[in-house]
Amino acid sequence: MAAELHVELVAADRQVWSGEATLVVARTASGDIGVMPGHQPLLGVLESGPVTIRTTSPEGAGTVVAAVHGGFISFADNKLSLLAEIAELADEIDAQRAERALERARSESDAAAERRAEVRLHAVAVR
Repeated sequence: MAAELHVELVAADRQVWSGEATLVVARTASGDIGVMPGHQPLLGVLESGPVTIRTTSPEGAGTVVAAVHGGFISFADNKLSLLAEIAELADEIDAQRAERALERARSESDAAAERRAEVRLHAVAVR
């Protein structure tokens, strides 16, 4: 079993993150899933939720957190692809702006916008 897997996190408009990892946790239509090196091949639907990537690098291990809103997850041959409709790294998220978006969504009874704002705030909190 390999010690790491290659991860590509791609949004519709850009490559968000790429690198080596020891564990990736994502939310799928079937529930949260953790993928480690040597995992069984997988193809699933991503739900809105945080994605946590335990990275490996010459400087040491770290964690990358992203807010992902819909898409697909695919794993084979120690290569994990997360193809998201929308994805943002937690470091890129403005928490105050996300809080305002959450308040606005709640006042307008917009469940989808409310979920997106909640996922963004959760990603910032996990970071």
